[in-house]
Amino acid sequence: MDLIYIAKKLKEALRLESALTESGIEYAVEPDKYSGGVLFMSERIGAFFYVLPGALEQAREIMRQHGFKFQEWHQA
Repeated sequence: MDLIYIAKKLKEALRLESALTESGIEYAVEPDKYSGGVLFMSERIGAFFYVLPGALEQAREIMRQHGFKFQEWHQA
């Protein structure tokens, strides 16, 4: 599965979840840790959204239509 987005706020996660569901895209979402902050780095929890590789382009287009910015994620 490919990571497509990390929602940092619940409202943002619910909005993306709604957009993907309405579009019929199958996805997975799970809470996970990420580093955030500018002056004071801290570990935070976000909602990580994943799609199957075959749905990646469609998911990106849905995200663009709903005002989300897609970022390439390089997973180890």
